[in-house]
Amino acid sequence: VGSGRSRAVGAAMSVFVTRRIPAEGLRVLSQATGCRVQQWDSEEPVPRAELLAGVAGTRGLLCLLSDRIDREVLEAAGPSLKVISTMSVGFDHLALDEIKKRGIRVGYTPDVLTDATAELSVALLLSACRRLPEAAEQVKSGGWTTWKPLWMCGYGLSDSTVGIIGLGRIGQAVARRLKPFGVRKFLYTGSGPKPESAAEFGAEFVPLTRLAEESDFVVVTCALTPATQGMCNKDFFGRMKKTSVFVNTSRGAVVNQEDLYDALAHGQIAAAGLDVTTPEPLPTDHPLLSLKNCVVLPHIGSATYTTRSTMAVLAANNLLAGLRGEPMPHELKL
Repeated sequence: VGSGRSRAVGAAMSVFVTRRIPAEGLRVLSQATGCRVQQWDSEEPVPRAELLAGVAGTRGLLCLLSDRIDREVLEAAGPSLKVISTMSVGFDHLALDEIKKRGIRVGYTPDVLTDATAELSVALLLSACRRLPEAAEQVKSGGWTTWKPLWMCGYGLSDSTVGIIGLGRIGQAVARRLKPFGVRKFLYTGSGPKPESAAEFGAEFVPLTRLAEESDFVVVTCALTPATQGMCNKDFFGRMKKTSVFVNTSRGAVVNQEDLYDALAHGQIAAAGLDVTTPEPLPTDHPLLSLKNCVVLPHIGSATYTTRSTMAVLAANNLLAGLRGEPMPHELKL
């Protein structure tokens, strides 16, 4: 009887992990009673065929934002799949309608990456507005000849207006960090006003067009949804000031990159900083990478050792709670 029971538990707790994740997260899974872990043990994304084979017959899936979990994957997994845990705060890579239809529970990792992403957003904003990569390059290339009054001038935050698209956890954390820089006014836009959140910064809820027109700095921290896809486009950049700086640390598809390129190349806006692009990675010959006034980072918003480790542990705990039929630390309510 005992052996039969342990076999049943083993089947009940088989999970597939789509990538090499921080050791602390894997340890949580491997130490869980009866949990059988299969993993694509690589720094690189799991090939589609391996993903389809890996999920077959498993109860749980721990995935990353670069894994497209669509109908094909769900069908390959079969009816045994009960829980999907993504090691991300975004969930635009998950086919939520299909997942809901099948009664699968979903865990995600908000909160734990808020501070790291907000710090990176501020770093990217400062890098773009003060032209740090461009200036560092001049030191290496011999372009630095002497101190010049008008050389390498950029734009400062003091007495400025900052517009935040999406005043959620990360948007608020960005505003909290920018406030001590002497920002005069915060504007924000989103699906609706958030008076409780906005009160801390005296932030004003405005339409997207007004945010574009009045902001010296625009920071995008919203989720990618059908409503936000391609939202920052030709019309949006056309309304921005010639001296303003645009920063995106949400998802690449919120921005129309061709329109952003034109705006930057023709001096319609001063500079941009992107931690997210479409596609990821951005091809090395992409037009945006030829511009001096565009700083592009490889989606490292949450990349601190502590944060990534915490994300992995939370993703593992979400998965185990789901498999045991318990409340998850962070469940996405479908």
